[in-house]
Amino acid sequence: MQGPDAERDPGHDERSDAAARPAADQAPSGGDTDAGSVADAMPAAADGNAAGAADRPDSGEFARQFAAAAEKSGLGALAREEKLTGRDLLTAVGGVRGILEALLPGLVFLTTYSLLTSVAGQDPQAALVPALAASVGLAVVFTLARIFTRGQPTQAIAGLIGVLASAALALWTGDARDNYVLGFFTNAAYAVALLISLLVRWPAIGLIVGFLMGDGVAWREDKRKYRAAQFLTLVWIGLFVARLVVQVPLYLVDNVEALGVTRLLMGVPLYALVLVFTWLVVRAVYPSAARSAE
Repeated sequence: MQGPDAERDPGHDERSDAAARPAADQAPSGGDTDAGSVADAMPAAADGNAAGAADRPDSGEFARQFAAAAEKSGLGALAREEKLTGRDLLTAVGGVRGILEALLPGLVFLTTYSLLTSVAGQDPQAALVPALAASVGLAVVFTLARIFTRGQPTQAIAGLIGVLASAALALWTGDARDNYVLGFFTNAAYAVALLISLLVRWPAIGLIVGFLMGDGVAWREDKRKYRAAQFLTLVWIGLFVARLVVQVPLYLVDNVEALGVTRLLMGVPLYALVLVFTWLVVRAVYPSAARSAE
């Protein structure tokens, strides 16, 4: 749940791939990797169709497809681990390469813009173009590197599209803070999708964890697991809402530097903390003995 806002730029916070691919090919598509992320498996989970799918003749195929989607989320790299190591967590958030792809474009934008406006004394609009050019240029380099090294470029391309879209919006308005606006909509969309999954009594995190652990939708009959699924879904909603609560006011007061810093801090680092917490809860409700019996 880029990831890790879902743009590649942690200036745009959300999410990460894990599990089924090497760490080098698991870059979060954005600083929110969110979220990245759990969000990879959310489209099928949050629309409330899982219940109907479970009763159809093709439910076996649905289960396989959903399990495959869940494997690609950050939780896919952690859910079955008996012990959580630093390497496991690094893989879950996209590996070193993925973290660099998520963080550096936003960091370069923020650093360049701040130096040009605060140190060089340039007009904010004049500083916007070189700052965006540096950020987009770095995202292009990362994407080309994945293509030329025969890595899976899907996440890099998705992140590049996010960076380009945000840069285009900022150039169109001439306002540096608009480089972060699309991330607000991304976080809001994930929060709403998760909330809907709670309201229809199919908490999305429960679906993701259930298929990852081979439990399917049986967890809904277990009161302890169901409550844990509700709780974890609320925790992930809290992640996305917290980003909005902290960052939207900074946008409104036009504090670009503070907005950029909070995007960085509430992107991959916060996403990793929520992943670890989710793993701890999953380990509590799916003890080792139960997993061994599967």
